[in-house]
Amino acid sequence: MIELEGVPELIDPVMICAFEGWNDAGDAASTAVGHLDREWKGEVFASLDAEDYYDFQVNRPTVALDNGVRKITWPTTRLSVVRAEGGEKTRDLVLVRGIEPSMRWRSFCNEILGYAHELGVEMVVVLGALLGDTPHTRPVPVSGVTSDPDLARSLDLEETRYEGPTGIVGILQEACTHAGVPAVSLWAAVPHYVSQPPNPKATLALLNRLEDLIGVRIPLGELTEDARAWQLGVDQLASEDSEVAEYVQSLEEARDTAELPEASGEAIAREFERYLRRRDGSPGAPGGHATETGTGGIADAPYLRDPGSGHARPRKPSAKDDEGGGDGSGSGSGSSESGGAAEETGSSDAEERPDDQG
Repeated sequence: MIELEGVPELIDPVMICAFEGWNDAGDAASTAVGHLDREWKGEVFASLDAEDYYDFQVNRPTVALDNGVRKITWPTTRLSVVRAEGGEKTRDLVLVRGIEPSMRWRSFCNEILGYAHELGVEMVVVLGALLGDTPHTRPVPVSGVTSDPDLARSLDLEETRYEGPTGIVGILQEACTHAGVPAVSLWAAVPHYVSQPPNPKATLALLNRLEDLIGVRIPLGELTEDARAWQLGVDQLASEDSEVAEYVQSLEEARDTAELPEASGEAIAREFERYLRRRDGSPGAPGGHATETGTGGIADAPYLRDPGSGHARPRKPSAKDDEGGGDGSGSGSGSSESGGAAEETGSSDAEERPDDQG
């Protein structure tokens, strides 16, 4: 029996979830939920017991000094609630942010669904990010997928048909479907050659798509400027390496060709509607940074990855890079359970950059 203390009656609540790890390339998804929590000053009302779900040799606790007293912080998943005001309606958001569990995934999902049931959650939205062959110079592709055919039709989403390995995002979405809870997952494609966090541009894209989905105006704070600074930083690094520059150009040409029919239709209309919402609403005051550390600008710009090898490359690359091997980084290799998303991002190495969207 879940007991909730200090949580008021919620208005049309939607649960927004993100988990660090395999389904969080560039930390884009977890940073998006963290941004919502900071901008709307979320209050934590529950934490899952870390002993039940985490291997502490994989996700180690941290120790810090608090006024001279040593304090241990355990890896876990926390739930907070915020009131989103502005846009089409006022509604409450239940934010779930944590680390992909090491064990007992079914119990983990059942516990989250227990909170969703007690709070009267109307829909669950799970955010994820995957690695793909997409250029950093173009808008970040975001795919919305669901396992519910009726929900796919009513919200203009893709019905997932993915088969293969999955992460906690896919498991949680399927658990929601079996429990009769409407569930959607939103996936941002992160360039595989610049996959290190932070990626404020991907975070911004997820929040824009989330705003369209739930009908609330999300205050962006400094995130837009962070995304612009991030792109300028990557542009600078790419310009110093002719091989990377040529590779980015080839991705741009492929992307532009594929999206040419869409450029004059639905995408422009959606962007114009978002512009009108922001113009009519009162501008939000600048809030905290969208990233956990730094502004996501040039100083925080991640290393490029060699397009052939996938290995990280410093500002001055060596003359010859190692051959073979994709991106084997543990955090955010991503997964894509949507055929449409795989086509859009053009992932070319399924084994080493798994595409598994939930």
